[in-house]
Amino acid sequence: MTAAQITAVIALLVLIADIVVRIVAVVVVPRNRRPTAGMAWLLAIFFIPWLGVFFFLLIGNPKLPKARRTKQAEVDRFIREHTHGVEQVSDSSAWPDWFEGVVRLNRNLGAMPLIGRNGARLLGGYQESLDAMTEAIGRAERFVHAEFYILAYDRTTAPFFDALGDAVARGVEVRVLLDHVASFRSKGYRRTLRRLEGMGVQWRLMLPVQPLRGKYQRPDLRNHRKILVVDGDIAYMGSQNIIDRSYNKRGNIRRGLKWKELVAELEGPIVSGLDAIFATDWYLETGEVPYRDDLDLIPFDQPPEEQNLDCQVVPSGPGHPNENNLKLFLALLYAARERIIITSPYFVPDDAMLRAISGATQRGVHVELFVSEIGDQALVYHAQRSYYEALLRAGVRIYLYKAPYILHSKHFTVDDDVAVIGSSNMDIRSFELNMEVSLLVRGASFVREMRIVEDEYRRDSRELTLDEWMRQPLRSTVLDNLARLTSALQ
Repeated sequence: MTAAQITAVIALLVLIADIVVRIVAVVVVPRNRRPTAGMAWLLAIFFIPWLGVFFFLLIGNPKLPKARRTKQAEVDRFIREHTHGVEQVSDSSAWPDWFEGVVRLNRNLGAMPLIGRNGARLLGGYQESLDAMTEAIGRAERFVHAEFYILAYDRTTAPFFDALGDAVARGVEVRVLLDHVASFRSKGYRRTLRRLEGMGVQWRLMLPVQPLRGKYQRPDLRNHRKILVVDGDIAYMGSQNIIDRSYNKRGNIRRGLKWKELVAELEGPIVSGLDAIFATDWYLETGEVPYRDDLDLIPFDQPPEEQNLDCQVVPSGPGHPNENNLKLFLALLYAARERIIITSPYFVPDDAMLRAISGATQRGVHVELFVSEIGDQALVYHAQRSYYEALLRAGVRIYLYKAPYILHSKHFTVDDDVAVIGSSNMDIRSFELNMEVSLLVRGASFVREMRIVEDEYRRDSRELTLDEWMRQPLRSTVLDNLARLTSALQ
């Protein structure tokens, strides 16, 4: 064959391969996928075929390996079977008429029961919450279970690490889980692991991406939970990682960025619920149950607290077959009768959530959204902004928390006696790709405390109006809309 003929054959083969890729993509990509995500992936594959296929194979599957999902299902069955009758909730006649259905939804999806007789307080200061957790570890007598998306040893967190080391020296069993990729990307990762190892802490990486060791899944499926449990008596959960509030990034330090968080300190039987989440994740990563007696996994025998809050832990993530957190949020948005106040640093709603919010305002519910005035992640920040016009036209009041703070808290309140706090943002990543933990709380005293936090946010924010937003330059609108399109590639 001549060179020209060889070139023609190669061109023909490339053309055939290109056609085959497109046909296969039309069959494979949309299957069991959101229409918006399917369309985004198809556009990527059709316009940039080989690059699109590469990224689809890399991050196109939003599920954890089957073996891990099977283990998660086994744990969920165990929890359901061993938590029957532990509820001891407050008088259900005082509940909103819709609340029982929401509780049943969470129980069916995430296995955890609603439990009464709990106490809680909110910690809104970054150093305040670190100090509280450090002091709790300092009082530990039996065990410390710490699970954080980012765990970094630096000048700010040194006392926390010192407390862990002192606990080990006292004979306390200290177990630590940290997300592999998120912590690896943080400054001082090797130093952090050496510190944990040197103290004698039992530690494991969550969702490790180590293909040479046979540990691999889609690399952006992450464990985003933040939990600390001490002796089964006290627990902390919320939005805060264990790292300096600048996240030790040069860009953040240069811009003077500081993270604003909210953490719940919990006492009562719900502490065992949060410890069950830690125990589940420890088991999934190690194959070991972190207790001497398997029956201690879910004791729920802590003494009652005066606040008598009804609480339910809601785990979610790619290990579950359903989007547990999204379904909880949607149920609450549709249930609200008077007021919804949402705080989310990364607010990129799907169509269902956008409709639920606009439906709430249309039936007369007052809706407020607190977000940051500036962003730390450009793509998410611009995708979030692309929804502001629709939200403002629907009647949502948007408050921009003033720079240089990044409002990283994740919570919302419904009417006057129901609230949610946890690690979950209101975006597609938190709904599909991240393992999250949320806490549903029913109790007027807790919501009143949340109202104080919301009032503080309002004082430190400025309200965005539709008139102001419509004066945005064209270049900003284009960036926002392009970022919105990429947010569907999940």
